[in-house]
Amino acid sequence: MEEESQIPKGRYAADISSINEAHARIKSLILKTPVLSSTSLNAISGRQLYFKCESFQKGGAFKFRGACNAVFSLNDEDASKGVITHSSGNHAAALALAAKLRGIPAYIVIPKNAPTCKIENVKRYGGQVIWSEANMRSREETANKVWQETGAIFIHPYNDGRILSGQGTISLELLEQAPQLDTLVVPISGGGLISGVALAAKSINPAIRILAAEPKGADDAAQFKAAGRIITLPETNTIADGLRAFLGDFTWPVVRDLVDDIITVEDSEIVKAMQLCYEILKIVVEPSGAIGLAAVLSESFQKNPAWKDCKHIGIVVSGGNVDMAVLWDSLNK
Repeated sequence: MEEESQIPKGRYAADISSINEAHARIKSLILKTPVLSSTSLNAISGRQLYFKCESFQKGGAFKFRGACNAVFSLNDEDASKGVITHSSGNHAAALALAAKLRGIPAYIVIPKNAPTCKIENVKRYGGQVIWSEANMRSREETANKVWQETGAIFIHPYNDGRILSGQGTISLELLEQAPQLDTLVVPISGGGLISGVALAAKSINPAIRILAAEPKGADDAAQFKAAGRIITLPETNTIADGLRAFLGDFTWPVVRDLVDDIITVEDSEIVKAMQLCYEILKIVVEPSGAIGLAAVLSESFQKNPAWKDCKHIGIVVSGGNVDMAVLWDSLNK
């Protein structure tokens, strides 16, 4: 296929071949999520918008794709040891569910400040919750201790080729469901989602634009892109709890090379986009999942002449696991 040669094989942790293999592996386990549109939101944005609703995915988020691919690509000997990860969000539940489907243990290290709804999802799917302090060092040290005790296979939330390949299956579906798309807008955090999406989409259609949506309170990716190197922020502050991670060495090269731009938005814009999703699309969307719409409606996108030709925009609605207490607090501020 001529388009596939646009991205040299082996340059990145995943490619169109590994993404196609992932799709063949997991398609009977995942949901082919719907694409929604709205004449009202088209009018508000001045574009044709197509919402890929990963909020309807098993586990309530796109993360199940990557977790499922990682778990079901393990050989039987490794799988029998179980899997382990550290995560404050949707990857935790996704890995627990994938492990449950394969019938193996899942050890999930969760920081004490994780959203209650996401903790409950892990428990519901049979994951064994191990608590850590609310910082990356504690998460990693706790996961390492559990690994030494169990020998379980570590599955990183995003910095893993199997994860990238699983997330890339979104593009295979979306560009089949809406082949007219000229632009994709995707949330960015650790970069697993946008890396997989970009690798697949640019292989299928090299001319497609890939735009990342990021909260201003956690804009490490935008700073990476501007500086041309990985930068670690001293802290993050955003309502989008799923977008507080930093790019990894597997995801940064893809973002550097294949993501055309990064649009940053304020939390207030994210909350407004959530409200529109609730009121117009009639879907439950978490802050991280609404940020794509927030980016498209933002002044920085609407008034940027570089994107005036973005007419048919696919927006990945990445998840729908809302901590209602946090939501009500944010709406009342």
